[in-house]
Amino acid sequence: MKFITDRKRAIGMGSAKSGTGHFWAMKVSSVALLILIPLFVFTFGSVVGEDYNTVREYYSHPFPAIIAILTIIVSLEHFQSGAQVLIEDYVHGLSKKISIILVKCLSYGLMATGVFAVAKLAF
Repeated sequence: MKFITDRKRAIGMGSAKSGTGHFWAMKVSSVALLILIPLFVFTFGSVVGEDYNTVREYYSHPFPAIIAILTIIVSLEHFQSGAQVLIEDYVHGLSKKISIILVKCLSYGLMATGVFAVAKLAF
């Protein structure tokens, strides 16, 4: 029976080298969402139930359009980063790589669709 410390077992195993980056990205996006979500709710909530022309005129102003776009981008980036961490922890092999690619494609596709929708409303 060998008595090896945890540190001795870990030496030579290497590191993922990206864990700290993911951690800080998630923390920064979490703080950004703490600010953006209430702003989005108040800006979007004021035009809920209005007709199309009123909503279009409202989103032609820069503040609500920028808040909506930032909320879409930051929330989907946060989703993508969190989903990637979950996939890395629980899925293995080729399925892991395919799942991460699909989540990234879904996230960036939804970002592009959301930004396009707000831009179409604004112009």
